[in-house]
Amino acid sequence: MPRVDLSVDLGGMKLRSPLVTASGCFASGREMSEFIDLKKLGAIVVKSMTLKPWAGKATPRMAETSSGMLNAIGLQNKGVDHFLSTDLPWLTEQKVPVIASIAGNTTQEFMQVAERLRSAPIHAVEVNISCPNLEDRNNMFAHDPQSTSAVISAVRRMVDVPIFAKLSPNVTSLTAIAGAALEAGAAGLSLINTVMAMSIDVDSAMPKVAGVVGGLSGPAIKPIAVRAVFEVHQAYPHVPIIGMGGVMDARDVIEFVLAGASAVALGTVNFINPKAGHEILSDLGQFLSSRKVGSLAAMRGQVKVEG
Repeated sequence: MPRVDLSVDLGGMKLRSPLVTASGCFASGREMSEFIDLKKLGAIVVKSMTLKPWAGKATPRMAETSSGMLNAIGLQNKGVDHFLSTDLPWLTEQKVPVIASIAGNTTQEFMQVAERLRSAPIHAVEVNISCPNLEDRNNMFAHDPQSTSAVISAVRRMVDVPIFAKLSPNVTSLTAIAGAALEAGAAGLSLINTVMAMSIDVDSAMPKVAGVVGGLSGPAIKPIAVRAVFEVHQAYPHVPIIGMGGVMDARDVIEFVLAGASAVALGTVNFINPKAGHEILSDLGQFLSSRKVGSLAAMRGQVKVEG
């Protein structure tokens, strides 16, 4: 079987694999390392961290839906100092690239978290701007070009590593938000965050998550995510994109790459099959080899669209 090159270039980062972890679905990788060799992954995107620990929302926080999962976690985390003192040293020993995901309720909070990471041995920062914006309570940061620009430019001033803006699909024009993030200094984009959704228990007439509305992930949102990656890649063809949303197998990975993704994140599938990363990587090699394709990178953006 011909050897296939699965390495990718993600904004200057040379990754041995196109598979990264979706923030919030892999923690820091310590628990998942019992099931998967972390060195086979391209990078670990850790759970979003904030300046101070966040307790998150009340339970229940997760509910299964048709072809997906609804969650309203509220970004529970132990804070950036815990990441630096406990999680990052362990991750550094694993010799796998680390992408730190950061969050906050104000531009100042984002900047302060980024500043704490300035000298840390990380490879990139993912800025999770799909958080409630206390400076504009009617919107998340990612719902407004100006708010997006303010956060990304603030983080850009604090760190020297590449920045990836994690964008929400719950907007009128994703390309406009993407453009604002790129102009403000983002090196790349993470597409997409979860889709706002709701599920009700008809027996109790109560929402299935305590937060009432949550984020939908899993196979149900994959067509939305693929469309988002395609649209943004068409507008900004040279910008690296981490595609995510409902990836379950190797064919899903190929679909995102054809749409324009440089790398692909595994999220909800980790809850179903913690060994999915290994299996998908093996199947990717077989898929490309059977079609005599020498590298996955050569397929990026090669969807055949007439007209």
